Amino acid sequence: MELKKLLSYLKDNRLVVATAESCTAGLIAGRLADATGVGSSLEVGYVVYSPQAKCRLLGVSQQTIDRFGLTSEEVAREMALGALERSEASVAIADTGVADEPPEGSEVPAGTICFAWALRGDDGTRLFSETRHFDGSRNAVRRSAADYALERIPHYHGSAGG
Repeated sequence: MELKKLLSYLKDNRLVVATAESCTAGLIAGRLADATGVGSSLEVGYVVYSPQAKCRLLGVSQQTIDRFGLTSEEVAREMALGALERSEASVAIADTGVADEPPEGSEVPAGTICFAWALRGDDGTRLFSETRHFDGSRNAVRRSAADYALERIPHYHGSAGG
């Protein structure tokens, strides 16, 4: 989805975005900020690279990290919920993944990104997650992941009854 169309979608549906980014390290928020007039649609962006930051700033459970690993939908889901709970946003996007060489001992292949979208509505919070694989260099994977995270907002907003 073209950025201008996405921004129109956000404004038309009165959606405000918060991001909780690990692998993309601020690229999702930065990509949104590329659009003129984004101020009413972007509230906050968290860059939480370390496990400690995920726990301290977003309330991710250390038990979740220990049980499922940093690159997991479970961690992404807790990141999205944490960003939503700590903001006035109506949509939170989170990602965690492996852009290039996996850490020693990890079985997660390079290019694996786990995403989550948390949407606040009149009937409570809806939470969605998925794992995708992207090809290319480290930064190509990160850029593709950031674009994908934004492109999926209308899909999940529609799934949440928006």
